[in-house]
Amino acid sequence: MKLSEVKDYLTQRDTLLFTLPDGTRVPAHFHVTEVGEVSKTFIDCGGTLRRERVANFQLWNADDYDHRLHPGKLVDIITLAEDRLGLADLEIEVEYQGPDTIGKYGLAVDADGLALTSRQTDCLARETCDISQPATSLTNLIAPGSSCAPGSGCC
Repeated sequence: MKLSEVKDYLTQRDTLLFTLPDGTRVPAHFHVTEVGEVSKTFIDCGGTLRRERVANFQLWNADDYDHRLHPGKLVDIITLAEDRLGLADLEIEVEYQGPDTIGKYGLAVDADGLALTSRQTDCLARETCDISQPATSLTNLIAPGSSCAPGSGCC
């Protein structure tokens, strides 16, 4: 979901609800502690230089039960980030504190509100690594007659 889409969605709502991938709700007294841009520059396992940019929301759950973030207030925060940071209309990544560490999620609209969606890692150089489908075992990662030795081009 892009930033413009979430702003459009929020302008049509009176309440703000987030649901985790397992179906549980983020407590209604959460705060959005950050709205910003995260950029990542990296080399994938095939040697290709890549750049990624996302708009980032950080949700925080505290013991402050007296304050609720209303949709209009979040629109105001997003607009401020667009103006002050030059934040572009990027895909949104949401950070939320799980039981042990921060989880990173995508964002989508569901029947009840906004859903934090699971994200998966993937090989970005499947053609270089000769991976045509997800592996079911380590033996499927190595093409017949080849080896996965350092410098061979295999992931």
